[in-house]
Amino acid sequence: MTRSASRAAAERRLLELHAATCRTLAHPTRLAMIEALRGGERTVSDLVRAVGTSAGNLSQHLGAMRDAGVVEARREGRYAFYRIGDPRILTAFRLMREMLLGRLARDARLAQRARR
Repeated sequence: MTRSASRAAAERRLLELHAATCRTLAHPTRLAMIEALRGGERTVSDLVRAVGTSAGNLSQHLGAMRDAGVVEARREGRYAFYRIGDPRILTAFRLMREMLLGRLARDARLAQRARR
């Protein structure tokens, strides 16, 4: 394999991982879980209360997020504690949220002008 082909294959793999991670995060419950984990690790029951879903549903989401490396878990006795796998996820989360808040503000200004 040439250096150019190797670089193209690596770039393709990176894009595939990027898309897979975005698919993993593309669910409101999972985004709520990230929001709940911003302050540090939490137990499943803490997350259930914070997110407002069932333990079974939350566990399914946690499994997908764990597989994607978005969250990590540690066990302490009978409790599992979850935390963000890489703090840069929080940076990406914050940047996306800021961009969307800007979009909502712009839309609100346009709606206000349209009402005049």
